[in-house]
Amino acid sequence: MRYPMTTIVTQRTTAPHWPVPEERRTVTVLFADIVGSTALVDRLDPEDVRALQRAYFDTVAGVLHRWQGVVEKYVGDAVMALFGARHSDGFDAYRAVRAGLEIQAALDRRPMVGDIALRVRVGVATGEVVVDLASAVNGGHGVASGAVITTAARLQEYAPPGAVALCAATARATAGLIAQRQLAPVPGTGRVPPVPIWHAVGPVRPSADPHDGPLIGRRRELATVRDQLSRAVREHNPRWVSLVGPTGSGRSRLLHELTSSLTTVDGVAVRWCVATCQPYPDQVLAPVADLLRVLTGIRHGDGPAVVRDRLTATLAPLLPPSRVAAAVPALERLLATPDGSAAALAGAAACRDALLRLAARRPLIVAVDDLDRAASAVSRFLHALFTAATARGLPLAVVTLHQPHWADTRPGAARRVAVRPLATVQSGRLLRLLLTRAGQPVALVDRLLPVVGGRPGHAAAYVRSIVDGADPATLPLPDEVRRAVGAELDRLDGERRAVLMAAATLGGVITGAAVDRALGWTPGRSAPALRGLVAAGLLLPRRAGGYAFAAPALRRVAAERLPRALRAAFAHRAANVAHPAPPDAVAQDARSAPDRPAAVGADKAVPATHRADTAVSAAQRTEARGSTVRRTDASGSVAHRAEVAGSVAHRTPAAGSAARAQVSARAEVVPLNSARSRAHRLDAVFAALAAWPATSTAPAGSRRHSGTPAAAPPPRTDPPAPVRRLRTAASADDVSPARSSPALAPALATSAAPMPPATAGSDRRSSVDPPLASVRAAPAARGSSGPRRTPPPGALTVVHGATGAARAVPRPPLIHPLDGLAASA
Repeated sequence: MRYPMTTIVTQRTTAPHWPVPEERRTVTVLFADIVGSTALVDRLDPEDVRALQRAYFDTVAGVLHRWQGVVEKYVGDAVMALFGARHSDGFDAYRAVRAGLEIQAALDRRPMVGDIALRVRVGVATGEVVVDLASAVNGGHGVASGAVITTAARLQEYAPPGAVALCAATARATAGLIAQRQLAPVPGTGRVPPVPIWHAVGPVRPSADPHDGPLIGRRRELATVRDQLSRAVREHNPRWVSLVGPTGSGRSRLLHELTSSLTTVDGVAVRWCVATCQPYPDQVLAPVADLLRVLTGIRHGDGPAVVRDRLTATLAPLLPPSRVAAAVPALERLLATPDGSAAALAGAAACRDALLRLAARRPLIVAVDDLDRAASAVSRFLHALFTAATARGLPLAVVTLHQPHWADTRPGAARRVAVRPLATVQSGRLLRLLLTRAGQPVALVDRLLPVVGGRPGHAAAYVRSIVDGADPATLPLPDEVRRAVGAELDRLDGERRAVLMAAATLGGVITGAAVDRALGWTPGRSAPALRGLVAAGLLLPRRAGGYAFAAPALRRVAAERLPRALRAAFAHRAANVAHPAPPDAVAQDARSAPDRPAAVGADKAVPATHRADTAVSAAQRTEARGSTVRRTDASGSVAHRAEVAGSVAHRTPAAGSAARAQVSARAEVVPLNSARSRAHRLDAVFAALAAWPATSTAPAGSRRHSGTPAAAPPPRTDPPAPVRRLRTAASADDVSPARSSPALAPALATSAAPMPPATAGSDRRSSVDPPLASVRAAPAARGSSGPRRTPPPGALTVVHGATGAARAVPRPPLIHPLDGLAASA
């Protein structure tokens, strides 16, 4: 039987719950077909064929529904189902394989018409498709389109009768959860190379994670949990501690560190009982049975005699002989079938009593990892244990680990400890250690640091992918990261999911206006959804306004979910919001502003030149990220007087002569400490001066004046005089290099304030600002009356010419990076 690569949409249902009708999703496709169906139909009566098909389809549909699969269509006696078509939990491939194995077992157990034994082949493939969300229901034909559908059908054809065949992607996704056996590759169509194939044998119990990776940046979390557990032991007051964090945050690694480091409290030995909840367990009380195995030392596969002996040895010191004889059979049933039956519940009660009696003899800590995967019966067991220990005043603590979305019903006295992303420096240290252990170049830290998002699990996944042959230049998203992040995205409701996916298409900082524009919503509609995403830990608010993604992988997955046309439409709609106003528009607004007082040092205003100067200042403000530069009045700094007078001289010859005379006047050294300004205001002045070329000269006359600006002399027509120089002398402890960055100049210039007149004995230094550099007006070598001063190291020389232009020659500060630390860290 041949199957098309894509399917045709023939049915529509209700509209989806969010504005995007289609998504590009990674799904798992299951294809099941009866072996020898043609010969079987030829030798049966039509009524028997109908009865056989009904029994077959009912059995298959029931299994698929149990494992949350969506039946896409029935083709003859073949069934095609999708896993993860509309919602994903990160275990779509695992559920599909378990469904395929259960279909085989269910058909073997169910009697068919005329005692006919049906044999079925099952193929399971994982890949990317385009999903019609409106049709992603049972019987919704044409739900998905993609080559993975053909792959699943071909795998089914090459699977042995009664077997489940897997593609490479499905085998990787279920490694450690499903026992597999690789078969010979099947030939592909056309020029496609042979396709590798695996045979699924059955579910296996995952081995314990060694957790041998480095633990970095978790001192605060460790200290908090240790304090809570130690107080529970010392005070005989039970504590409940929840470690909460998304997949890949390092919760399990933190628990492993606790179990290995917290072995005694005040010299008293502490007993740990740890269990891990597996995805979709066959028995709801399996974690409770695991706690019992840890308590008694029973291993999987031990025989009945070994199990009985170890149970008796554990309970004998805790219970009277009569109680031991009654408790051992109940515990044996719990270990054999922890399925939630009455017998299993009785065994769970006996296990709880044993834990309480052990806590009365020595401190006990019960920890359950991935509690969000467990059934409600496990939570009820832990709550009953904690309540009884509290009533008895026992030195017992309960530690649970789960994801943030889980609706935990912890007791009122529980302590919630959030496992947050690592800082940048901590992520860099972790990546260096992982790369060194894997034998990879440490230089890859700079490439990996922006994409791991502070999650240790993501860092380990990226390093493993590089070891397996991934190209470090492109860094494809690891499959395990894609599955985990996709599950986080699918847990959102329709509106928040739409906002997050639209925001993923926007570059830079995310704003509500841009999201509203991209989705075509009324202004402000996305605000509640954005706040909800921040509360869920998926977005981070920015101090300057807007939002950013908490995990880079989340932004990537959300953007890749959208079809290409919709991605481009979102970006086009939000383009007008994302881009700031052009500089010309800001300069035009500045030109139309009312005239302000003239330059410092002039008795009268010069409206024409001041308007020109304002226009230039507006353009500079636009280049400096839209910050506003406010001009000071006549009591402003000397550097500002030189700037404004120079700009006037550059534009009007008559006023320029007066300005040049003012600039050329010899001035007293004015310490900027008395200005009570921040250290970075000086950068704003020099950044403005450095923007103009040095092509002019200044008059040679000079005289000393006080801090109060003198009136500007009348215009002169003398020939150009030698150049005057304006220097700043900054000592090593004046302004730190970090605070003197030119990038801060626009924001710093906005807070410039007039300088009050100096008084003897006054101390104008701010109590919080560091000492500032002083500005000195020194004569040039040619035409000056005094000796030329040599600028000290770190000085910034500003050269003024006759036309008011300036040239700034800064000396960069010497900043030595930490040894062994990447620049990006």
